[in-house]
Amino acid sequence: MAFPRSSGILLHPTSLPSRFGIGDLGPAAYQFVDFLFENGQQIWQVLPLEPTGHGNSPYMCYSAMAGNPSLISLERLQEKGLLTEDELNSLPEYAAHWVDYDHVIQSKLPLLKQASQRFHDHAELGQRREFDKFCAHNHFWLNDYALFMALKGVFGGKSWHQWDEAIAQRHPEALEHWRVELLNDTFFQKFLQFEFFQQWGDLRAYANDAGIQIMGDIPIYVAHDSVDVWAFPELFHLDPETGAPKLMAGVPPDYFSATGQLWGNPIYRWDRLQETDFEWWVERFRATFQLVDMVRIDHFRGFCAFWAVAQGEETAINGEWLEAPGEIFFKTLQEKMGTLPIIAEDLGVITPDVVALREQFQFPGMKILQFAFGSGPDNHFLPFNHDRNFVVYTGTHDNDTTQGWFQTLPDWEREAFRNYLGCTSDSGIHWDLIRLAMGSVANQAVFPLQDTLGLGTEARMNFPGKAEGNWQWRYPQEALTREVSDRLRFMTQIYGRLPQQPSQRHHRQEAEQHSGHHHG
Repeated sequence: MAFPRSSGILLHPTSLPSRFGIGDLGPAAYQFVDFLFENGQQIWQVLPLEPTGHGNSPYMCYSAMAGNPSLISLERLQEKGLLTEDELNSLPEYAAHWVDYDHVIQSKLPLLKQASQRFHDHAELGQRREFDKFCAHNHFWLNDYALFMALKGVFGGKSWHQWDEAIAQRHPEALEHWRVELLNDTFFQKFLQFEFFQQWGDLRAYANDAGIQIMGDIPIYVAHDSVDVWAFPELFHLDPETGAPKLMAGVPPDYFSATGQLWGNPIYRWDRLQETDFEWWVERFRATFQLVDMVRIDHFRGFCAFWAVAQGEETAINGEWLEAPGEIFFKTLQEKMGTLPIIAEDLGVITPDVVALREQFQFPGMKILQFAFGSGPDNHFLPFNHDRNFVVYTGTHDNDTTQGWFQTLPDWEREAFRNYLGCTSDSGIHWDLIRLAMGSVANQAVFPLQDTLGLGTEARMNFPGKAEGNWQWRYPQEALTREVSDRLRFMTQIYGRLPQQPSQRHHRQEAEQHSGHHHG
């Protein structure tokens, strides 16, 4: 899949400004798209959009196919007549520039329930048909997901393997009992999904109209406490007695960590997946591509071989490499869905077989400029070592911001960076790194919004390995200044990354100007 030369911004929707304590799919999301359009960006990269569980991490979700209800815009529900202005005004004050997830969920939930009840009682025939159509279209995951979330409420939020044995193991009579018992709760969960997919679909259409594509994210593993593992236990290495992961995911010890990383997600039974023609995975890609235009696969190397650690281990030291049928899987996916715009996250210790798999399917890999200056000229992250079929980043959601990174570099590495650039002003270091990314031959260049704003470590999105305090950063509305926009557009133009084809919106604006009409 050849990607055109372009650039874009990495920003998770939770980081958008809004008056409801968390970024959502309301007005600020549309303003952000306008900002991207004005400065010639063609990519909006987001993190996984699924419903977050433990630690609010988008990489540990209750479902690999549902959407995150916390992102639903209350203002859009009000426009539909499902909430009143008084109800919106009754919400408490929230922190302005970070997300307090517990506070947000507790205060938004009653309003979402109110909207669901009104929809249930008063929806017009056309709306009901839309809802039924949505439920039918997404039946593969939606019914199980709605029941799973309703059951979590019954069992006090406990992980599914700690529920009553009959329902934990999905005995047919227990499933039947709870489906009847929890009819209202499952309706509520389906309503939330219906609204999320509608609101996100509208936003995506608005972005596409402006020539902007949304790049989503598929984490290779799913959370153990997820509907995916509860509904398809046969696809995972689980302990038959307890339902706990028998083999856990992670990565072995390396330069960054002497004990490796033990993630704890259950490992796939690729043999079983292959017997089903990878049905679950294909459905996962279908669900994801309902929401996004291209997708980054997190931990791509796991499709070649993955590190498996036995139950009971405290670290990732004692694991083993097991092979995955990546080539057969991607061929199957291609047969069922055609050639998909997939980006491979190929960071970390990458073996030749991983490179071969990525190149066989021509998936772009990733280059991170923050990793480029810690060794000599053979460092493959240095711009002169890039190839076209890559996405170059200043840093990702897992890195410090560029300003924060630069402050904490050892003197010799900072010197190497200055020498590479030939000149640099410490105050504008973020623009120096953006300029390097823009100038790379890599087809796509992407920067976290924090870097275009020149923010320090306080604006970092995630500290890998740190359990608390991640995923909370938000930008203030006034941060997207004309100066930032102009500078970004200027660089995008210099380095040949502006759109070659005018977007639909561009055509419409021209037509409106000629006819004397203009919409704000």
